Amino acid sequence: MTRYIADSAVFIMGNCDVDSSLLITVPSVADELKSRDALLRFDLAKEGGLRVEWPEPEMVKEIKQMAEHTRDVEELSKTDIEILAKALEHRDTAVLLTDDYAVQNVAVQLGIQVKPIAQKKIRDLIIWQKQCIGCKKTFEKGEVCPICGSALKKKRKRKV
Repeated sequence: MTRYIADSAVFIMGNCDVDSSLLITVPSVADELKSRDALLRFDLAKEGGLRVEWPEPEMVKEIKQMAEHTRDVEELSKTDIEILAKALEHRDTAVLLTDDYAVQNVAVQLGIQVKPIAQKKIRDLIIWQKQCIGCKKTFEKGEVCPICGSALKKKRKRKV
């Protein structure tokens, strides 16, 4: 039976037609829900069988390593990392429901099936780098160019 790992978008958008008893999420998703409607959808899903579970620490570590590799780590929140870790735990039997492109990029590179809620699914897998807006030199990470002191901007390094 296919399970669905629910990111915050499932409860925010409210247009997910998956049976609540097949949903799994992490506790920090509830912290991201600000609207009354989203909180109501979350509570109704819990009453319908939504499982709220902490991710395994080893999985969190693996997600952080992949996010460092793809350079998506700066874009991922604590909740994003936890939802990815939970999806990694259930990689063979679950689909991750998310609209977040950074989450999708990391997930697909780890072999996690992804289904968007309201957005389109990512087309390309990407490894990012930083480029100086002044001297145009490229770097693996950072916010300020060590050569000229200008800001660094995120730039596609390559498609995977």
